[in-house]
Amino acid sequence: MLDFKPPTHPDLLVGIDTRDDAGVFKLNSEQAIIQTLDFFTPMVDDPYLFGQIAAVNALNDVYAMGGTPLLAMNIVCFPACEDLRILQSILAGGLSKIVEAGALLVGGHTIDDNEPKYGLAVTGLVHPDRVLDNAGARPGDLLYLSKPIGNGILATAIKAEMISDASYQEARKWMSTLNKLAAQGLSKVEVHALTDVTGFGLVGHLYEMAAASQVTVELYAKRVPLIEGALEYAQMGLIPGGAYKNHSYLQDKFQAAADLDQAILDILLSPETAGGLLISVPAHQAEPLAQAMEELQCSYFLVGKVLSQGFQAIQIRNY
Repeated sequence: MLDFKPPTHPDLLVGIDTRDDAGVFKLNSEQAIIQTLDFFTPMVDDPYLFGQIAAVNALNDVYAMGGTPLLAMNIVCFPACEDLRILQSILAGGLSKIVEAGALLVGGHTIDDNEPKYGLAVTGLVHPDRVLDNAGARPGDLLYLSKPIGNGILATAIKAEMISDASYQEARKWMSTLNKLAAQGLSKVEVHALTDVTGFGLVGHLYEMAAASQVTVELYAKRVPLIEGALEYAQMGLIPGGAYKNHSYLQDKFQAAADLDQAILDILLSPETAGGLLISVPAHQAEPLAQAMEELQCSYFLVGKVLSQGFQAIQIRNY
């Protein structure tokens, strides 16, 4: 195995050791810089929507660190033989979300590739004392989620041309929604740990938080919100390949209730694109969190609890 030991620095506030999706470097007593990037292949046929989703997925990594996006650069792979109007639509979709986030597009890089890929490198800012990572969860904390899950299942249904219009519109809405409002709400309450739910699925990112924080957590499977149609399609067997990879990686890191519906477990393990924030807050912040989110008309869902110090397998309860 490759011996990979990246350099450390006293001003590196968040590196790769906590498995966060962004790095944070302290510039001075008032400012720290957040750096992240993300890109992937299309999961929808609409190029403008694909651009929006890919941009949201990258920008959300900055919100997951407690920061504000500042600058963005396009990452583009596109076949030279394809109609450039498709690429124009992808970039326009991405730009619409960069503007919505209040960030500036300052360039990018494009290469000729057989399969289109798009995403962003994003720079954000955060106060050094307000950095949020996934390593601070504590016993007694309540776990909240800011978006329903299931878009990995729905993306599979889209590719199979089996999705209903209602489910497609719901998936479209959630995947193109920035976590900007949720982050604004969290700025008004005490938060111990924060991450966003993407490729490793809800269970995978909950594991990363629990392992980084060295705590044991429980997940309330029936309280986890699902996008319309996700359960139906999962029961039909429309499971993305990433869900099986996640299950293989996580199989010794969770214990599911014996009577838990397999389709529910499949959804909990399925990759998400541009998913919501997974939030760990002290119990006494439940009411202030509810007030902050309701004032912003932002969704939030109680999905679990931190049980004790010391990491043990995640307990997935059937309630």
